[in-house]
Amino acid sequence: MDFLTLAQTRRTVRAFLPDPPPRAAIEQILTAASWAPSPHGRQPWRFVVVESAERKAALAEAMGEAWRYHLGLDGHDPATIEQRLQRSRERVLNAPVIIIPCLYLNDLDVYPDPDRQAAETTMAIQSLGCAVQNMLLAAFALGLAAGWMCAPLFAPAAVRAALDLADDLHPQALIPIGYLAQEPKRRPRRPLSELVVGWM
Repeated sequence: MDFLTLAQTRRTVRAFLPDPPPRAAIEQILTAASWAPSPHGRQPWRFVVVESAERKAALAEAMGEAWRYHLGLDGHDPATIEQRLQRSRERVLNAPVIIIPCLYLNDLDVYPDPDRQAAETTMAIQSLGCAVQNMLLAAFALGLAAGWMCAPLFAPAAVRAALDLADDLHPQALIPIGYLAQEPKRRPRRPLSELVVGWM
């Protein structure tokens, strides 16, 4: 498959078959992530691979408590909150493998002024996004399905506690990986005429 076809046909998947993908495929996906561009070549990301049912359950429970609180702040009624939490919980519990990309800032350049330090952190976050994109494309190229869930951004402490992660690991996403069980609905993409705001 050529690259443009790969990029245009990759999709975000939420339903997986129970069969786990081979360890070698997960290692290939992680290797692809490790080749993403990064500021000063520092690779400011680390990855946690979750396979056990016990850890998935702990993760779903911890994030669920945080999300229940946030949904309440948004004014949702209790029945809607429980319904949304159950769908989210099932996505975590039913994913054969979950990769959690974490931002790792310890190796970044250090500057004496806050503006450049903030820019360095932004570069690291952008770089982590590139690593995740590499993972998603690699999974699809290997015949696997994957998704991108941002829930850890809203409950990083809960994710750290559920997985016993060090304080210098900042969870950014959940990437469930497995074999496709149900074709997702594709959202249309904006035309270039809307996306390109200047051609100078």
